[in-house]
Amino acid sequence: MKTRKIGLANYLAYGSGDFLGAGTTALTAAWLLYFYTTFCGLSPIEATFIFAAARVLDAVVSPLMGFLTDNFGTTWLGKRFGRRKFFILLGIPCVFSYSLMWVGDMGFWYYLLTYLVFDIVYTMILVPYETLVPEMTDDFKQKTKFSGARISMAQMSAILASFLPGVLLTHFGKENAISFFYASLVFSVLCAIMLTLVWVFTWERPRSEWTEAALRAEEEKKSLTLTQSLKRLNVELTSTLRIKIFRQHLGMYLGGYIAQDVFNAVFTYYVVFVLMQEASMASNLLGTMAIFQFIAVIAMIPLCIRFGPAPSYRMVVVLFGLSALSYGALYYAGMSDIYALLLLISAIAGLGRGGINYVPWNTYTYIADVDEVVTGQRREGIFAGIMTLTRKASQAGAVMLVGIVMQMSGFVSGAKTQPPEVSHTIMMILCFGTVVVLCCGFLVSLRFKLNLQTHSVLREETAKMRESGHAMPESITPEARATVEMLAGMPYESLWGNNNIGYLNRNKPAAPPLKDSVSLSSTYNRG
Repeated sequence: MKTRKIGLANYLAYGSGDFLGAGTTALTAAWLLYFYTTFCGLSPIEATFIFAAARVLDAVVSPLMGFLTDNFGTTWLGKRFGRRKFFILLGIPCVFSYSLMWVGDMGFWYYLLTYLVFDIVYTMILVPYETLVPEMTDDFKQKTKFSGARISMAQMSAILASFLPGVLLTHFGKENAISFFYASLVFSVLCAIMLTLVWVFTWERPRSEWTEAALRAEEEKKSLTLTQSLKRLNVELTSTLRIKIFRQHLGMYLGGYIAQDVFNAVFTYYVVFVLMQEASMASNLLGTMAIFQFIAVIAMIPLCIRFGPAPSYRMVVVLFGLSALSYGALYYAGMSDIYALLLLISAIAGLGRGGINYVPWNTYTYIADVDEVVTGQRREGIFAGIMTLTRKASQAGAVMLVGIVMQMSGFVSGAKTQPPEVSHTIMMILCFGTVVVLCCGFLVSLRFKLNLQTHSVLREETAKMRESGHAMPESITPEARATVEMLAGMPYESLWGNNNIGYLNRNKPAAPPLKDSVSLSSTYNRG
């Protein structure tokens, strides 16, 4: 793929788009449940029902959006504005719906409706946004830099999301819900500005560089009925989980992010009801984490290139896990009133969390490359839809579970203090709930082998297949063959659409089991 010249403005503009993805997510994860139960009169069960309802809707919207953005290029609007970027442009004025969620003293149905509306807007923007890096470049290092810019900007938005509520609560008073509305308004304005930069400084893969299979698939779509289109959507969605490395990637992604969702959902309650401190202190500690998350992201860029994503991921998982346990150790040792120690642990947690945030979104940009060598198509949109669905489902599921467990333990909405059983439950969730989920991601990462070396081999072989239109077993070395088969999870002869993965290939024979092939060198096995 021939790429345009990529400069600092392109990296930063693309990265700034995650002010929506990371900034609103950070504010929502850390404060929305607390906002609902403290300022809106909702019980934890009512609040978590809102998250659950949104996930039911999202189970349809996110995959549908991924499917739509992959297929929007045939329309007049898609040809005029881009099959991905049209939805980003449409979403710029819609981001202000986020602020409607944070109006105090409204009813349950108001909060349900506003949450659902913003959830749709979030999906409409984030799914096509997440496809842009593999559209703009095939180069491993450039993708790593784009991911680094994205996560760096995301951490800057997380710093703002952490400190801003505390500053506003101090200014307007801890009992005033208007603080959260103004915080959300700041993010709405920033997101609109940042998405405008994304629109101006990014691009999509030219149609002239689409593969023959992709062009054939687009022609086939024009003749499908509604029923056939829905069937095609179902086949495409389920086929993503047949890509082995995508399953591994999801395991690492969910292990790290669900752990953070559990931690975020309960951390403010830990500060307010366990440590008996003001909510502004929770804001300061979360802000400290966010600052060190930013530092960690910068450090992870060369680490992932040098050592590979999986070893780097395991290192930061251990770091975050130890810090989560340390919050409990401080409390039970009677040292939780030492503010300096809380800041230190929060800084270490931030280093771990920054790395966890970076690795999955860095490796995600290479998943479509593996899928291309398997199917002969570029399907970034459908993978982005599944990623957005799992991200939002995991966040909502974690918050919902925390809310249910807290209410079952005796949590009282609006109360200044909580029963001892609630405090103990909060501690268990914060420490052990976080660590259990991290362990799952750690175990999955032991099998993840995508890195700079293996990806380079993959792209070389993909270029040959793209030029010839088929797999070329006669021209590949045993070592390269073993690398490609390891990443693809099937025999070399079954690659480039010679299998039944995806709608276009649905009537072809399934790939046979992968037999043991030539052992990879230590270079390829690293990571």
